[in-house]
Amino acid sequence: MIAPPVPQRKVLTDDMVARIEALAPRYPDRRALTLPALHIVNAELRHVPLEAVVEIAAVLGLAPAEVQDTLTFYQFFHQDKPHGKVRVFVCRSISCALRGGDELLTGVCGKFGIEPYGTTVDGELTIEPAECLGACDFAPCMLANDDLLRNMTPETAAAELVKPRARAT
Repeated sequence: MIAPPVPQRKVLTDDMVARIEALAPRYPDRRALTLPALHIVNAELRHVPLEAVVEIAAVLGLAPAEVQDTLTFYQFFHQDKPHGKVRVFVCRSISCALRGGDELLTGVCGKFGIEPYGTTVDGELTIEPAECLGACDFAPCMLANDDLLRNMTPETAAAELVKPRARAT
């Protein structure tokens, strides 16, 4: 049986592929690398376009549909366009909701002139609801990239996010 041709890479860099391959010894098979590979690409591009899905599949020896299936299972990955340099998740758990989480989401989106799941025109900030951030004792809370912001109000959240470049990773 003749193997299908491996597509030329257009999206994945040599560095991304090397980082994916470096993880291989930690996993039982190449399929198990799917989620880590998606995270590597997402961290670099701030989204995982369809072309990257095809290229990840080729690197892992999988069908593109298998990689796409994993990608679409998780809310974390955007596919159509990059998320902002700062990605903010506003918790919607019961603890956060009881302490003003809905008002926090509405207020911070209003401050930056976007709807939930939206990105500011300058591409700096994306705000999304999240089901739970696991920080109920700090409700309502948000996660801005890797920073947990605790006991937020719309005003304190807006102040924290006024300088999104300072939080960009």
